Amino acid sequence: MIKIIDTYPQIETFFDNGIFNIEKWELYINSIYANSAYIFKDDLMDCLDNGDYTYEKDVLPILNAVFDNPQLETLHSSFCRITDDLNKKILDRFGCELNVDIVLYIGLCNAAGWATTVNGRDVVLLGIEKILELNWCDDSSMYGLVYHELGHIYHKQYGMFHQRSDDNARNFVWQLFTEGIAMYFEQALVNDFNYYHQNKNGWLEWCDNHYKQILSDYYSDLPTMTKSNQHYFGDWVRYRGKGDVGYYLGTKFVQQLCDRYSIEQLINMNIDDIYQEYLVFTESKS
Repeated sequence: MIKIIDTYPQIETFFDNGIFNIEKWELYINSIYANSAYIFKDDLMDCLDNGDYTYEKDVLPILNAVFDNPQLETLHSSFCRITDDLNKKILDRFGCELNVDIVLYIGLCNAAGWATTVNGRDVVLLGIEKILELNWCDDSSMYGLVYHELGHIYHKQYGMFHQRSDDNARNFVWQLFTEGIAMYFEQALVNDFNYYHQNKNGWLEWCDNHYKQILSDYYSDLPTMTKSNQHYFGDWVRYRGKGDVGYYLGTKFVQQLCDRYSIEQLINMNIDDIYQEYLVFTESKS
């Protein structure tokens, strides 16, 4: 069963005259998950892995910007709308329930949304401060944050999500596939298989017009692709000036696979079979 944890009413409790107080924040986190503040604090500090960043210079200003932000209420309203009766929506569409907490809170910092585990339970964490920073406060953006992450949870709970290969190319094809599955889940819940929450300022039209180029470039990049040089996944990277292009390509990949497989079959396929399907997909569109 999905449990919605909405901490919006508690936000003012850990600000002192508009300044974020980390000690009070830890009490707030422990009120969500008992004795778990240290876990969430470690996640908050993950964004400091690069030595050029500091808590005072790079993290604290983002947290302080939450207080009195005029978009905060818009964000919260969107969250409430798209999580309303969510259990029923998923059951009606996929015939199953997800066992997961959806937590709207402050302090994720290094992402707007993240599917992970806390105390052994699957959770989707939504970082209010990062959502505000990226201005992802409208319903469409919230669909992407919540439904997309739930797509990963669905893949994990009803399929074989966690797979790795010694071949790096296979791992990046697997990422393409898993993001495509999450996008499929998102589109199915919205009931529009041409829906992309990334579609702003002509993004989808541009991707459609450059589809074959994206396909070709991804294939060409695979042999040398790494986490640090890839430019297809994440709001911090760009492919030919556009973000999130890997999600578009992954969606096209999964949509073609759905012509021959059910979604239940797809989420139970192994990484090597998906790699072979990717080669077929690339060849068919070349």
